[in-house]
Amino acid sequence: MHLIETRNLTHTYNKTIDALKGVDFIAGRKQRIAIIGANGAGKSTLFKHFNGILKPTSGDVLIHGEPITKSNIKEVRKSVGIVFQNSDDQVFSPTVEQDVAFGPTNLGLDEHTIEHRVSEVLKILDVEHLKDRPPHHLSGGEKKRVAIAGVLAMEPQVLVLDEPTAGLDPKGVLDLTNFVNRLPEDYGMTVIFSTHHVDLVSEIADYVYVMDGGQIVAKGTVEDIFDQQQLLSDLRLDVPPIPKLIKKLKDQNVDIEMAYKYDDAEKSFLKAFGKLK
Repeated sequence: MHLIETRNLTHTYNKTIDALKGVDFIAGRKQRIAIIGANGAGKSTLFKHFNGILKPTSGDVLIHGEPITKSNIKEVRKSVGIVFQNSDDQVFSPTVEQDVAFGPTNLGLDEHTIEHRVSEVLKILDVEHLKDRPPHHLSGGEKKRVAIAGVLAMEPQVLVLDEPTAGLDPKGVLDLTNFVNRLPEDYGMTVIFSTHHVDLVSEIADYVYVMDGGQIVAKGTVEDIFDQQQLLSDLRLDVPPIPKLIKKLKDQNVDIEMAYKYDDAEKSFLKAFGKLK
């Protein structure tokens, strides 16, 4: 049974704008799934169906094999946590500690459990020192971490991140990458994220969906997707610099193995050019 599945999902805004057109999507356990596409491709609209913020115009959204209903919406939102692109939409309490406690409190948990969860996620996200600060005084990167902490405190099985690198500096992006890579193995979570930083996809994702005009136009492993450089170009998406460079070298008959991650690329270049000083 899949954690999340959509079947022929469509969504129309104001009865005129087709935001999603027959989307079939699957998320299993302990996966890292990237959804890429230009602005307006439908990524955020799709995410809002995963925990019942939006209802399908037609088609199905299944969580643990069951459709979302009024009777199970609380459990669905406990299971699927979403962090939106604009952290200001989610960070609003007088202090960081209160903000992170908001979700667990709404789940009806006892005070001791709430305190334990808040303490743990503040430590995980390295924002313990901010717990007494007003969220509106935080930097963009700090707000992002607090927003993620608030969702993690509800202990979801799926963490959905909508453009998580928006507003982050390079160190913030690196910290986020390291954090996301730990979630499946350390905490058993599935992570679904959208991003315009395609080089981030190579470092994080196991599987990739490509969206355009409200539809899934390609899906596969990182290698499957980034080997389709013409498709990505046609969709106004960048190809990550590593496979782009290696492809150019291979086109010039350089004997070098294709790579997509930085660590793998280092090995490929050392193997191909290691004798050069």
